Amino acid sequence: MTTTRTDATGGHAADMAAPTLTGERADLLASLARRRFFLRFTVQNLDDEQAGRRTTVSELTLAGLVKHVAVMEHQWLNFVLVGASAFDGDMTARQDEFHDGFRLLPGETLAGVLDRFDEVARRTERIVAEVADLDDAHPLPAAPWFEPGASWSVRQVLLHLIAETAHHCGHADILREALDGARTMG
Repeated sequence: MTTTRTDATGGHAADMAAPTLTGERADLLASLARRRFFLRFTVQNLDDEQAGRRTTVSELTLAGLVKHVAVMEHQWLNFVLVGASAFDGDMTARQDEFHDGFRLLPGETLAGVLDRFDEVARRTERIVAEVADLDDAHPLPAAPWFEPGASWSVRQVLLHLIAETAHHCGHADILREALDGARTMG
């Protein structure tokens, strides 16, 4: 089945193969898609300078939040596919790379970040449609923020992504309001 989806900024429509899902998988993906929509909506009508501007005392930027959400979603779906090796070893030793994921680097644009965001979303939908069981689990990588010895199922990864994306939507709403007074929720 091919569907056409118009992005939240009123921009391009992308054709994509989308399996018809029902039940829990459809519900989880729909919930994640709603959070992605709000994040994307928050950056509508911004240019690269505005999207990359710090509007609070934090280092966060609107483009950086979208970029971060895409990077983390991609990495968590790699975890679904291959387990903890998706995180390339010591998670605490990669702080510079982590911080670069929150800002536009030279040569990056908001449009490019949004294209990647959409690409990651389509990949997530394909993987969730194809995974054998939402109960399939892998041990989490060693990190101070994970319980030692814990494992996460595909379901837990999706719930984490929903919560993480919603969390960053709140950040984005504050950043956008500080930029020009616009708010995602009116």
